[in-house]
Amino acid sequence: MSFLFPRHWPVRWRIAAVSAALTFVILVCFALVVGQLAADRLRDDFREEVEGAASGLAALLAGDETIREPELERMAMAPDSEVRIVDSEGNAFRDAPGGPSFGPPTSETLAVGGYEVASELVPDTPLFVQYARSRDSLDTTIGRLWLFLAGGVLGGTILATLAGLAVAGRAMAPIAGLTAAAREIAATRDPSRRLPMPESDDEVGELAVTLDQMLRQLDAARAETEQMIQAQREFVADASHELRTPLTSILANLELLQERLDAQAPAGEESEIVAGALGSSRRMRRLVSDLLVLARADAGRVGPERACDLAQIAAGALAEVRAVAGAADELELISEAAVPVRGNPDDLHRLAVNLLENAVRHTPAGSSVLITVARDGTAAVLEVADDGPGLPEGTGESIFARFVRGTGSADTTSDAGTGLGLAIVQAVTSSHGGTVEAGASAAGGARFTVRMPLDSAAPASAAAPVGSPA
Repeated sequence: MSFLFPRHWPVRWRIAAVSAALTFVILVCFALVVGQLAADRLRDDFREEVEGAASGLAALLAGDETIREPELERMAMAPDSEVRIVDSEGNAFRDAPGGPSFGPPTSETLAVGGYEVASELVPDTPLFVQYARSRDSLDTTIGRLWLFLAGGVLGGTILATLAGLAVAGRAMAPIAGLTAAAREIAATRDPSRRLPMPESDDEVGELAVTLDQMLRQLDAARAETEQMIQAQREFVADASHELRTPLTSILANLELLQERLDAQAPAGEESEIVAGALGSSRRMRRLVSDLLVLARADAGRVGPERACDLAQIAAGALAEVRAVAGAADELELISEAAVPVRGNPDDLHRLAVNLLENAVRHTPAGSSVLITVARDGTAAVLEVADDGPGLPEGTGESIFARFVRGTGSADTTSDAGTGLGLAIVQAVTSSHGGTVEAGASAAGGARFTVRMPLDSAAPASAAAPVGSPA
């Protein structure tokens, strides 16, 4: 019967509603049967009482054809009854004072004008006695009977509803606990948490045990997966670290060979081959270096941290990039006197260099690149903005994904890089408890903003702005 009720109702309401509906139907059927039987019984008793009274009066008047008026008054014993003496045609022989007419006498008990009328032949006379009694008391009694039954049906339905709610609430309480625990697990994404076990050993208890076992298996599978991923990260970090040594040796040998070949035959074919191999080796070394930074960040291997000045790190990064960019771009630094942070200076230097190189690579010659370092409450802010063409449409957060290369008509170099520069920026920022976001600069170009906590242990210093000319 649940289809008769709205689907958005809670289960306990549906159970209570079904229980109440079934109880109501059963009680209505029971009340109809009992009420009808009781009403018929009351009518039969009333009719028998009237017929008995008529028979008694006929026996009392046997052989007496001169019935006096006081005797008729005495015969109408009940205040709601009437007695008449009539002949076979219904003509009154002598009525009780004010008595109504009930028609010719019959052998059956009839309902006439609100009365139950029984007729009996007076023995040894041609007369009939008619005894009538008002049906008002009978109808009142039957009406009270139906009212009592209706009240019983209503009361029984209310009790069934309350009992259904109580039973359903008690039965659904363990499921409510399981739902709350599952909601917390979904919010925390922690399958290691355990579900509450119901006290009863029923279907709900079996469901709770099954779900708990499922969570245990998921937790074990997650732990195994994390161990495998951690092992892979450590392998990549170790492999990247081990690759740096032979690559350094190869680069040194190629550079030495290139110097000797240039001294012998500067324009020779062998020199071009060595130059190509040297360029490929340098790109490989940079790729391995980038992979090493990311692998260490993924494996949680943070380098040694110490108190450092983000403004000085930004100035060093600007000097390094300016030496490579030359006069093609205008690079400028605006920073406060000191912006203390706690972290790994090499990683932070790599972060600033990558942002500056990204700006130089993706802006046309003569563009302005501004790096700003300042404090913002309890955060240190490093921002690199340019006046180039800006970020490609539809990049969003994917610009920080690994091996994403942004190329365009404004690029000033044919080397698109490894596609790991901004991924390293995000990894270093996250390892230092900060955030990085990309957007549009005030000049319409690209803007990258890095925020990380200030070093609370460092002494406060004046915020005098420091500028670095192009």
